[in-house]
Amino acid sequence: MKSRIMVLSLIAIFVLSACGQKTLGEPITLLNNKQEEVTFPLEKPTVFFFLTSYT
Repeated sequence: MKSRIMVLSLIAIFVLSACGQKTLGEPITLLNNKQEEVTFPLEKPTVFFFLTSYT
């Protein structure tokens, strides 16, 4: 039962990720940990890592 739910969840994730836009209309600008703006290029694929910590 658990494996069936896992497989259905993975299929749903793949279908939802395939339905997105292929390209963005404008660059993405985010703030880094030093409060500096970082703009990501549109020409290359980008992987985001969001790390959360409590200090």
